[in-house]
Order: sequence, then structure tokens, then C-alpha cells
Amino acid sequence: MIKDITITLPSNMQNNDSFIQKKLFEELKKTFPNERIDKTDTYFVCQKKSIDARHGKVKLVMRYKAYIGEKPSEQSEDKFIPHWLSANPNKKVIIVGSGPAGLFGAFTLLEHGIKPIIIERGEEASFRKRTIAEISTKGVVDANSNYCFGEGGAGTFSDGKLYTRSNKRGNIPLVLQIFNHFGADSKILTDAHPHIGTDKLPNVITAMREKLLELGAEFHFCTKCIDLLIEENCIKGIKVQDTKTGQTSEILANSVLLATGHSSVDVYTMLHKIEPLALEAKTFAVGVRVEHPRYIIDNAMYHSKDISKQLGAAEYRFTSQQEGRGVYSFCMCPGGFIVPSATKEEQIVINGMSAAGRNSAWSNAAFVVEIYPEDIPLLVKQCSLDMSLDNMEQNAIAGLLWREAFEHITFLHGSGQKAPAQRLEDFLSHKESLSLPKTSYAPGIVSSRLDDWLPAHIENRLEMAFKQANKTIRGFISKDALLVASETRTSTPVRILRDKTTGQNPFIKGLYPAGEGSGYAGGIVSSAMDGIKQCTIIAQTEEF
Repeated sequence: MIKDITITLPSNMQNNDSFIQKKLFEELKKTFPNERIDKTDTYFVCQKKSIDARHGKVKLVMRYKAYIGEKPSEQSEDKFIPHWLSANPNKKVIIVGSGPAGLFGAFTLLEHGIKPIIIERGEEASFRKRTIAEISTKGVVDANSNYCFGEGGAGTFSDGKLYTRSNKRGNIPLVLQIFNHFGADSKILTDAHPHIGTDKLPNVITAMREKLLELGAEFHFCTKCIDLLIEENCIKGIKVQDTKTGQTSEILANSVLLATGHSSVDVYTMLHKIEPLALEAKTFAVGVRVEHPRYIIDNAMYHSKDISKQLGAAEYRFTSQQEGRGVYSFCMCPGGFIVPSATKEEQIVINGMSAAGRNSAWSNAAFVVEIYPEDIPLLVKQCSLDMSLDNMEQNAIAGLLWREAFEHITFLHGSGQKAPAQRLEDFLSHKESLSLPKTSYAPGIVSSRLDDWLPAHIENRLEMAFKQANKTIRGFISKDALLVASETRTSTPVRILRDKTTGQNPFIKGLYPAGEGSGYAGGIVSSAMDGIKQCTIIAQTEEF
């Protein structure tokens, strides 16, 4: 017999096995008061662990499967067993982008023996790591290999958070099991907010690539898709360019999974040129990073300065509505760092990440304001931009072009890759920060009146949201709370259309948009699930 049971523990008992066993058997006794439970023939397997810090008292909530009279090993429902086949070279699909949608899509194709040909404009993780370091040490941004582009996608060097609320979009446990299969800590299978860590994820991604190559997949790094080969509205392949030599070539296949991520501006503009109706504008969000000394957030969330030693750095989540637009926290990084995420020179873009230990002296989160397509004309005006797009409100890439312009505006208020920053108290008081606190942002920061140059659409709503956050997160507004600009890549302003049944773009047969960049996901796990979904459709419907 198998029974799901849940227990709660004091925060200091999470590693006390005898105490946990006692609580588990007590809970079973409540469930089966008239039955004798044989302790020697009962086994418990942890399914989920979460922290409940509500009501001023921190406790752990643990969910288990109790196997009564049988061993867990006899059950295979939760065990991951790969079913990948060697690739048939006569059956091939091009995958543009080696992020989670591309990699998990590739494994899905190999379940059917279909060969994935993976095109990635950036470098392998090991080389990419050195290239990324130069952003902080030299202020040099490689347009093709950076925090957003390269093996594993944007998540590889910016955290590896695996939490998602997209429960109906696919098989979340499968994605976590595959990551675990390739070396991620088994804690991701049970933690309520699983997280690999930017120091661990590159090795996991490398192991995934090595397995794909072993099965016959093909990788082309430092190779950029610059055009689609189309005949009579049908995909015949892609044109690519070597980013090191500039040489171009063609790769042929009748199916292309387009999984390029949220920062591939050139891909969107290429598609818009080929077929403007293939795209539509969508809601996105823009704002700043809020950074606190970690102890402030730990104290606020745990109501004690000591519990973080037991439970690790504390997380928070904030959502609100301000004047008809959502304002919310995004990608909260407890014990983390702010990192530079620009994808070309003369722009500043920031993001957050944490190592597996989440043990830095800071905690940060993006605070962003929703931008609707109809907001773009006003934002263009508030930023004093000369953008004369026809039918701006209906133009699918208007938001994308505004985002690029705003990232350049942020650059002009910084210094190289040193980001513009302001104390939160000074932002709310509308005054210059004469000094700035220490920050985790390695390139450095410069004092700037964010309250002066952020568009009013964003600045006013952030101000209201910060005041509201201070009511629930004690010490949120404090002298050492820092704002760093700008956070612009929470999602893409563009969606590449696809048919709900066939998965294809309705105007280009054989083009399968996927993942966060195409507008159908919002993080590592949801992107992976979308890649699985799209490649399942390809395998079941395409003729090879």
C-alpha cells in the first residue's frame, strides 16, 4: 500500500532523521488509527520540501510517499529511464539555439531516432565562461557569446532556477529528472523551488551535449542563423554564418525548431522582413534590480537572524497592480549576484544569478512593470526617441526596437559596463545618491538619478510598488537598499505565431517556434517543456 502524507518540522530539525521518522509514523498512526504499522516493512520517500515562513514562525513542510508492506524500488513510476535511440542520418531536424528548448527538443527527437542538427551562435560553456568574464574585467561584450547567447542558453550562467508555475504545459518532473540524470543534485527533485546554481549548471549542460553527440546529434557552435531557405512558403533549410570567419553556408532540412531565446533581435527582424504577419507584439516587462545586504531579507522573511544558517538564504515574491499594470518581482536571487547581460556594445542590461550555495552577502530581485503593446508610443515619447515606425501600435517589433533603444539609454547613464544605480531611499525622495553601498555587480556602478530618466510609466509604478513591498518585507526600504538599472529581458516583446494543432508558423510550413524567445515560455523548465512539446509534434507528423 502507498500513502501520501505530509508533516511539518521546526526549522532546526530538517536533518534530524530520527525525529523525522518519529513524526512520519505518528502521522501514519493518525491516518490508520486501527491498524498496526510494521516499522520494519515501511519505507518513506520524500516527494517535496518547502519552507513556510508565514505568521512569524518558520517551519518546514515535508511531503512523503509511505510504502507500507512494499519497497519503493518495486515502483518505477518515479524513476527516469532514458529511451533515446541512435540518430538516423536520413532523418534530420535543424534546431536553432542550444538553450533548454533546443536541448530537450533534441533528446525528444532522439526518442524517435531523428537526428538533431543544433546551431548555436555562441560558444561551448567552457569557452563561453572566459568570454563572459571579459564583460566584467574589460567591459567588452561579445555580440554572439555572452550571458544570453551560448551553450545552454541564458540560464547557464544566470542561475539555473527550475521553479515554474506552468503545471499544465508539460511534464515538470521529467525535466527535473533529466537534469538530475546529467548531474544536477537530487535535491531538485524534492525542493519546492529547485535550483541548480550557475556554478553547477555548465557541467550539466556539457554532459547533455556529450550524450547527444554520442547518439549521433550534430552541433555547430559559433554559427549564426542569418536567413531561412524557403520555397513556396515551405522551409528547406537555413543559411548560417561562422561568427569567427564570416563564411556562410547552407544547412538543409524540411523542419526547423526555432529556439533562439529572448535576446535574438536579429532573428525577429529577419522574420519580420520575410513575413511581417509571422509575428505579433506581446506584453513584456521592464524595470530595475533591487539589491539588499542578504541579512536584511533573511531577517525579514525568517523573522530571525539565525535561521538562515539552517535553511539558507531567504526568498521573497512580490506582485501588485499599480495604475492598471502589473508590477512584480522576478528572478529573485537569494545570496546571489547581479550580472551584466548585454548582447552588444553600447547597451547595459542586467540580470541576477546565484551559485548553488546561495551564500553571497547580497540578495537581489528584479522589480519590473508590465508593458503592453499600446504603451509603446507613450514610452517612445517619454524617452524622447525618434522612432517613426508606421502603425507603431500594430507593428510587431515596435516593442523590441524600443527595448533596444532603452538599453542604450541605460548605457548612456552608466560608464562602459558600469551600471547606473541609486539608493532606494534616494529614488523615493527624488534626490541624487552622494554615495553608493557595496554591490555584487562586478563591473561596478555609478550614481545616477534613475527617478529622473526612467520613463514615468515605469518610475511612478515602481515607486508605488516599493512602498507597498515595504509593508510586507520589513526593512525593504532601507539606507543600504540599492537600485541598479536596467532589467529588460524578463521576456520577449514579440511572439512568433504558431498553429495550436500543427505547432508550425501559419505562414512558413516546417518552421516550429519554441521556447521563451518565441513567446511560449518563461524560464528554463517551461522552455524545456515547450521544446519537448514541439519536437513531439515534429516526430509524429513530419515525413522524413
